[in-house]
Amino acid sequence: MSRDRLPPLSALRVFEAAARHESFKQAAEELFVTPGAVSQQIRLLEEHVGVELFVRDGRRVVLSEAGKASAQILKEAFEKMFEATRLMKQGNQKGRVTVSAAPSFAAKWLMPRLYDFSAANEDIDVWVSADMAPVDFAVSDIDLAVRYGNGHYNGLHVEHLLAEAVVPVCSPLLFEAAPIKKPADLAHHVLLHDVGAETDPSCPDWPMWLKAHGVEGVDASRGPRFNQSSMVIEGAVAGRGVALAKRTIAEADLKAGRLMILFDEKDKPLEYGYYLVWPQTREPTPAQLRFMEWLRGEASRIDGAPSAQTEPPVFAAMDI
Repeated sequence: MSRDRLPPLSALRVFEAAARHESFKQAAEELFVTPGAVSQQIRLLEEHVGVELFVRDGRRVVLSEAGKASAQILKEAFEKMFEATRLMKQGNQKGRVTVSAAPSFAAKWLMPRLYDFSAANEDIDVWVSADMAPVDFAVSDIDLAVRYGNGHYNGLHVEHLLAEAVVPVCSPLLFEAAPIKKPADLAHHVLLHDVGAETDPSCPDWPMWLKAHGVEGVDASRGPRFNQSSMVIEGAVAGRGVALAKRTIAEADLKAGRLMILFDEKDKPLEYGYYLVWPQTREPTPAQLRFMEWLRGEASRIDGAPSAQTEPPVFAAMDI
């Protein structure tokens, strides 16, 4: 096919997104168009090349053999175009670093520290994107990300940043009003629950924690539920109840005395942790390298932070 017969770039872009998701709806959401517009672009592209690229199976669409053969090549081509565009813009953005992180980590760990970085690096602007969805570096301007997970991320440089552990906490004022000296005392307190997508399979909830500590007679189903770890922390700080808090997310409030750890419990590292990730196809800029080095330094200076896990946590294999 000659160059003047290439399909429209817009149609190729829509096909690449639809092929990556194998969903017209998800492609439409990514591209900020309607599913009908995606379907129309795919139909125009199929007419242009003379072959069927998707097979319609009821409400589902799956790639045809021709679609499969071309999808990966197009994905790599668009990644190169995005990278080329990023390099074109780099002259105006040498002092900018865009980092993605989960909302709770961004709000409770990253943001309080950013003032110090900005004060020491006045030539670098840090843009923070707080989002639960893992960033797709192929279609975004995000430079780096801090992900909470198991560290298995294909196509990315992956560097362990912080381990995580869960500890029971409450506000000192709540403790003074009604002391909680042993786990059984939790029967007289509201339990705050973290039900967010940040929770990993090894992270204990209240039923698991109470069973592991041999506590009976406490209704672990009661109490408010929050879909962000930071909201659980804020509830505990406000004296609304007792929380199982992620140590890293609660660190600033523990250090400031707004929270206290109950029962002198030692940290038990979870299977998941925080990882610094960036694309293998990108060379970090000097500004990004300085920010990454600062992140490593901040992570290494946390007092009482759980060390990297060497043994499975006590909660991981519990059958409840």
